[in-house]
Amino acid sequence: MNIRRLKAFITSKISHEISDKIYYHGVHHTLEVLHVCNEYIKRLSIGKADAFLLRTAALLHDIGFIWTYNNHEERGVQYAKQILPEWGYQEDDIDVICKMIMATKIPQKPQNLLEMIICDADLDYLGTDRFKATGETLYQELLNFGLTENEKSWDRIQIDFLGTHEYHTDYAKKHRKPVKRQHLKEVMDKQ
Repeated sequence: MNIRRLKAFITSKISHEISDKIYYHGVHHTLEVLHVCNEYIKRLSIGKADAFLLRTAALLHDIGFIWTYNNHEERGVQYAKQILPEWGYQEDDIDVICKMIMATKIPQKPQNLLEMIICDADLDYLGTDRFKATGETLYQELLNFGLTENEKSWDRIQIDFLGTHEYHTDYAKKHRKPVKRQHLKEVMDKQ
């Protein structure tokens, strides 16, 4: 089990196989979620074994977008169950990884700390200065898939999502939630 080799394999697969209509859920997002998970691992002193599982889940959490836009988490879980034994992962570890992947499904419902971390890492940008630039890539992606029509409908989606989304870790509640609230106010002020 070598996380560097797995990272190279997964990022290559996403880069080469994901639709060119996908602007947000690409390899850059996967690497960003991995980066934020690594920050949580350090911040919370997550043990080596759990850190390894969290990093694996971060790499695989959106791999399902290669095959489907809807229910991509379920497809990602199928893929994880298919390939991870070949990488030396045990069944119990694969189960933990798959639960982390499923925890990222909206609405997020994490059941433990690792699931809370990956959920907060997945949507970290909502409470950062990356909100507008990252949001623009999601807007373009949703346009490409016919899931929004224009900026006005996109703003309504943003307002609904930002208004109902909750961070889960104490860190994100303290450091991301206030910034996210400000972004919500800015989007609402445009209406």
